[in-house]
Amino acid sequence: MSVACAGNPVGPDSTNSMPAWLTALIRQSEAQPVANPPAVIGLYEYKGESVYFLPQRCCDIMSVLYRADGSVACHPDGGLSGTGDGRCADFFRERRNERIVWRDTRGAP
Repeated sequence: MSVACAGNPVGPDSTNSMPAWLTALIRQSEAQPVANPPAVIGLYEYKGESVYFLPQRCCDIMSVLYRADGSVACHPDGGLSGTGDGRCADFFRERRNERIVWRDTRGAP
């Protein structure tokens, strides 16, 4: 698993080769206060597609699963019920080949 340094993407997923929407999402995350735990974006294979997962920042906020084109596929968990929007309830069970493409290391030891 690749891990980013100093908040930057690593490996073949550097910002030069990332889709513009993902680079914008990373910049947007970097403009927000540091989350606890720090924000991370993972790339997975899910139902034959490459998807990007942004976990929830806190409590009642839903996580977001993005398709490769940047559109929102679903919200796997979080929200008031803790179970997301129910459209991809099997994501955690069915996801494969995790690769961390970005991790916010601001304030990390």
